[in-house]
Amino acid sequence: MEKSALQIARAAYQPKLPAGLRGNVSIKEGEPTQSVGDQEEIKKLFPNTYGMPLVEFVPTNEKKEYAPMNIGIILSGGQAPGGHNVICGLYDELKKQNPANKLYGFLMGPGGLVDHKYIELTDAIIDDYRNTGGFDMIGSGRTKLEEEDQFESGLKIIRELGIKAVVIIGGDDSNTNACVLAEYYAAHNCGVQVIGCPKTIDGDLKNDQIETSFGFDTACKTYAEVIGNIQRDANSARKYWHFIKLMGRSASHIALECALQCQPNVCIISEEVEAKNQTLDDIVTYIAEIVAKRAANGNNFGTVLIPEGLIEFIPAMKKLIAELNDLLATPEAATVAAAEQRAWILGKLSKENAAIYDSLPEGVAKQLTMERDPHGNVQVSLIETEKLLSEMVGNKLAAWKKEGKFVGKFSAQHHFFGYEGRCAAPSNYDADYCYALGTSAAQLVANGKTGYMAIVKNTTAPAEQWVAGGVPITMMMNMERRNGKMKPVIKKALVRLDGAPFKKFAEHRAEWAEKTCFVYPGPIQYWGPSEVCDQCTATLKLEQGK
Repeated sequence: MEKSALQIARAAYQPKLPAGLRGNVSIKEGEPTQSVGDQEEIKKLFPNTYGMPLVEFVPTNEKKEYAPMNIGIILSGGQAPGGHNVICGLYDELKKQNPANKLYGFLMGPGGLVDHKYIELTDAIIDDYRNTGGFDMIGSGRTKLEEEDQFESGLKIIRELGIKAVVIIGGDDSNTNACVLAEYYAAHNCGVQVIGCPKTIDGDLKNDQIETSFGFDTACKTYAEVIGNIQRDANSARKYWHFIKLMGRSASHIALECALQCQPNVCIISEEVEAKNQTLDDIVTYIAEIVAKRAANGNNFGTVLIPEGLIEFIPAMKKLIAELNDLLATPEAATVAAAEQRAWILGKLSKENAAIYDSLPEGVAKQLTMERDPHGNVQVSLIETEKLLSEMVGNKLAAWKKEGKFVGKFSAQHHFFGYEGRCAAPSNYDADYCYALGTSAAQLVANGKTGYMAIVKNTTAPAEQWVAGGVPITMMMNMERRNGKMKPVIKKALVRLDGAPFKKFAEHRAEWAEKTCFVYPGPIQYWGPSEVCDQCTATLKLEQGK
């Protein structure tokens, strides 16, 4: 594999480990746990993996002997920076415990387990991917592990390869599947452990035990660098308003973190829009008023950050999308010609939703009726919310201009930052955090645990003071309606409007709106002073009261 100079230098970086994962390790168990909601239902569904204790790894002088074992690893869902380091941490710890241990990578996600596609990971393969971004070492996929025939098919190759445990690296859905798989193998006495690792750049897999999902730190720093560059350009040219949509399927964590890092003129937080029952026009008016105020001060430029999932959080749009979902699922919908679709939809929608649909620019209305994702959801990343908002702001300002309420100029540029951040070379924080997660996963397996997620806490402190361990996945679950049925799922963490990160943003946004308070974070730094290279996100610092 051809390597860049950065990759060559980066390969030599040795991730920092918590004191509890260096040398000899013992396990400390806490109190029994219960799920965050619907305790009785979750307990019934997971009788073999419910109520297990939290565990923590601590240093010990006692040297342990480890019998040989083989482990399988799966990357599941969208890419996130640091995934390769989870695998490297797991591999290094396995070989440290017993050089005869083997690690098998299932190819292209959970489907690789079901379809028996795998490779044995070796020193040569692992060393090629240390501290690199992407998931290309073994690939990823979105196959859901939910059916008994999948579990049994996976079991065949697991037994053939003598695998003791499977580690699944993924987000909330993937780790829910890991928990279901762990329960199935425990209930059938298969002797196979299942461990999860918390991954997603969206930042919505976190709770009292998981401080942050890996990849969030690097992705936000990557986006913040480019937003800073755009802001510097805006401040130099002084003639454009930049509407920037940021990845984040549901939660607005990325938009909020980038706002805290860059101090844009406007940042919309979806959770606040929903809580305040705001309409699309409320949002457009809010942005237009800021544009007008800045124009009055001679500043015909600025930046607007928009979370990817915004449309679904506007209560009126949410109702429209729900009715569209039902309407487009009918057999009749499949027979309507594309040229006639808009008229057909307007004739079928309720009066309230038809009025909203009719008010949308034609391009956005079309995007709302595009093919759904595998879960039946609107593909929000394909909806050009940034263009919708800028077009509607432009229309409102033009109307105000005729009334003498707006005297400036308004010219918009559009950006969507998504894939650019998912495979970036991990920051030192993510490189260290992920390596520690992989090491923790190996220790959980060695200590006979199943149905656990590897965790690392206290990560605002220097790495040696981090605390590694595991949390039962059932502890994070509740029951939610999915595709018309109540299912056990890990509860998504949305932006808390009473949380310190949002409060800090809300405290300053009026000043950032009117004045030019731009911050230019610059690129991720890998070498240099610790306060520059090893810092965590502003979100995490504020949440931890640092």
